[in-house]
Amino acid sequence: MNTKTIDFSKFSSIRIGPIVDVTLIEDDIVPTGYVIVGSANNLLVSPTPPPLMILSKQYGFIRIEGNRLVVGAATPGGRVVSFCKKNNIAHFEYLSKLPGTLGGMLKMNAGLKEYEIFNHLIAIRTQSGWKQKNEIEYGYRKTSINDVVFEAVFELEAGFSFERLEMFAQMRSNQPSEASAGSCFKNPPNDYAGRLIEAVGLKGMRVGAMAFSDVHANFLVNYGGGTYEDALFLIKEAQKRVLEQFGIELQCEVVLLSDTIVTK
Repeated sequence: MNTKTIDFSKFSSIRIGPIVDVTLIEDDIVPTGYVIVGSANNLLVSPTPPPLMILSKQYGFIRIEGNRLVVGAATPGGRVVSFCKKNNIAHFEYLSKLPGTLGGMLKMNAGLKEYEIFNHLIAIRTQSGWKQKNEIEYGYRKTSINDVVFEAVFELEAGFSFERLEMFAQMRSNQPSEASAGSCFKNPPNDYAGRLIEAVGLKGMRVGAMAFSDVHANFLVNYGGGTYEDALFLIKEAQKRVLEQFGIELQCEVVLLSDTIVTK
């Protein structure tokens, strides 16, 4: 199998991680015992990660087939938005503010508020074959998808909305500009992770070059040269304090990858 050398301190959005040879998934051949990394926009990779794999450029495509939109799992969200804008296709404007590629978005049912990737999904093609939407369990930032996804089919409806595009831009205007993996924790039911982190005194707390942002407390940011160990310390400290003070177990939205931990 072919490999690609990736420096995760440059490739991942949080700018942390080692230089690793990552196996390329080509021609639908998926090696066993490997973890898929996508575009590493919600990953925190340790100095000792498990074996890693990534979809090749073979899966970076988007096309119209009749009244359906077919998108490869390695296609970036921004490219989907550009295609939909050019072809006057509705319902994908929110992807302009979601980093990453389609496969990762499907795995976690990514979205902004009520706008989610599953809203207009019809089916996905995985290493074990086609799965219709009704065969997949999904909810807020989670799904039952465990296979590698190769492509997905969506409903196609005319009407690209520039108003929605602007609305989504405003929704994300309060995010910090420093390197991060996006939201660190999932929002617990009827509450906000950022509020809880701030309430236990961790907003702006810094360990080394890592900190919970003083702009938005649920963003774990890297001010430059941050380490996996410092990031992990802050994550565990937030979980510990919130559990002690509120009895709430914060669940990571960022995925931790090490030879002993893989959170999904």
